[in-house]
Amino acid sequence: MKNIYNCPHCGKKSFTPWKKAFAGQLNSPGKVCVECGQKCVNGKGATIFNAVFSTICFALMVAVYLKAPDFWGTEHEWIAFWEVPIVIGLFLLKIFMPKLVNAFFFKLEPAIRIDAVK
Repeated sequence: MKNIYNCPHCGKKSFTPWKKAFAGQLNSPGKVCVECGQKCVNGKGATIFNAVFSTICFALMVAVYLKAPDFWGTEHEWIAFWEVPIVIGLFLLKIFMPKLVNAFFFKLEPAIRIDAVK
């Protein structure tokens, strides 16, 4: 894969979409730039998107879990049959969608997390 994203520290193209996807949000340790050695993360927008998206997915998982047994014998009984695959799909979506969005939509920023051990 080709490096297409610029490092916020040195300005050189040193991040691929794959590496940027796993750089994480502001609370993560980030990924090291191969050119300058500084750590970079996806910015504030990525952190907000991840928090909102994860909250929505979790709320939908709880709603499906609580409401699916009530639908047996009604015209919406398909949701009771598909309860487990829907919850598993929402869980996987909660894990992979923020990484996909981080890879292409948010800019890189310098890491602000201070780690005790280096």
